[in-house]
Amino acid sequence: MARFARPALVLRDLRVSVAKHTGECHRRERGLSGGGGDAKQRAARQAQAAGRPTAAGCDVSNRSLHGVDVEALRRRLVSREATVGVIGLGYVGLPLVGALAENGFTVVGFDIDAEKVATLNSGRSFIRHIPHEAIAGMVRSRRFRAVTDFAELAKVDAVLICVPTPLTRHREPDLSYIVGTTESIAPHLRPGHLIVLESTTYPGTTREVMLPILERGGLKSGRDFFLAYSPEREDPGNTQYSTTKIPKVVGGDGADAVALVAALYDQFVSRTVPVSSCETAEAVKLTENIFRAVNIALVNELKMVFAAMGIDVWEVIRAASTKPFGFMPFYPGPGLGGHCIPIDPFYLTWKAREYDISTRFIELAGEINTAMPRYVIERLQRALDERAGKGLKGAKVLILGVAYKKNVDDLRESPTLKIMELLEERGASFTYHDPFVPEIAPSREHPEFAGRRSVALTPETARGADAALICTDHDGVDYRLLVEHCPLVVDTRNACAHAGIEAGTVVKA
Repeated sequence: MARFARPALVLRDLRVSVAKHTGECHRRERGLSGGGGDAKQRAARQAQAAGRPTAAGCDVSNRSLHGVDVEALRRRLVSREATVGVIGLGYVGLPLVGALAENGFTVVGFDIDAEKVATLNSGRSFIRHIPHEAIAGMVRSRRFRAVTDFAELAKVDAVLICVPTPLTRHREPDLSYIVGTTESIAPHLRPGHLIVLESTTYPGTTREVMLPILERGGLKSGRDFFLAYSPEREDPGNTQYSTTKIPKVVGGDGADAVALVAALYDQFVSRTVPVSSCETAEAVKLTENIFRAVNIALVNELKMVFAAMGIDVWEVIRAASTKPFGFMPFYPGPGLGGHCIPIDPFYLTWKAREYDISTRFIELAGEINTAMPRYVIERLQRALDERAGKGLKGAKVLILGVAYKKNVDDLRESPTLKIMELLEERGASFTYHDPFVPEIAPSREHPEFAGRRSVALTPETARGADAALICTDHDGVDYRLLVEHCPLVVDTRNACAHAGIEAGTVVKA
């Protein structure tokens, strides 16, 4: 059975083996160590290494040695006659499907979750910010269908991979989804295929991990098929920047791969940004997310320092933001969440060890952000003691918001789940209200909370709590009702101030 979930066997040894042995094998097979190989492909890769353009303004090969007509494939992509496969129909893959279908491509979605596939084929969405009608329209127009059979990969022209890249319990890269997916593609790989990885990962993954698996059957990248990397930049719930409005970085294994991946994405995104290699494109994505993680850690640390001084960090940031140059506002919170910011920096930290480099700045930022849930609990405990003369043990806490960010139903890596865990460890009980998450779905890190349901926010529920803890500042929540009826409100998002509410019972954390 095709799969992109974790293979049954542990893949750590496989990854180590690939990292150690693939480089030289790859060079021998591809003619990069001086022994044979295709001179034309060597020249293209040398152009990449020198940073010369390989997509915009460059011609693609008319025909490879094995008869793949690269120009014909490019024309199919530009004319939108190509069929595109998207593997992984989640928060990244499903918006990508919509962008492709809306711009005239026929799309086949691949997922191992048969229930998800049936839901999509019936014209229904399972992601709140993607409406049912959007899915139904694609299905009715026959622009989209979902399947679980990976044999259908042989029928598509391009394959876009959007699978998870989490961390292990030891905070090391877990590439099992990428490896499993690549293993599922390999038996169905055919001449002329364009394979594009979108999942965030460390520099080298596309060529060090994926390429040897894909070339195992005898087909060669740059000659028979084309391998590229284009990092996803999806921001769930962002109504200003949807998939089609965000520029797309593209890098490929050879000049033809870059030209082809640019030709594809140029049809449905605002613009493409070709870079010199897959590794550069992989590094771009990590840099974007590390930038955010480090700056959020900075304001989280400032929050703790300024709170001890009796200074409101939110007021400081608001005033500092009036400087028209040299400052960019970032905002503190209860911790990092989502599929990128809490995870991706550690992919570079792990890879840097291969080069005997310690990423101290990144790791320090990770320590600060990871400590935020405990800081929130300490602030709550102190507020209960000072305001109500009550300890945290035995306290009833009403949590506002469990999604990792406002106005989405996404629980991935949500710091609220860690806060829930800490509350129970310290003997408190909690209920939660989240209009976007009526029920907590099972998660790898916190399976014990699966099935818990959101309660209505009423005067009675607010009065029944010893304290309310605002973890996610969803729009449309009646924060005034909360403040009026709950004896203590601990606000990690400055939600009450944003709603124009000032009260002595509100404590910022």
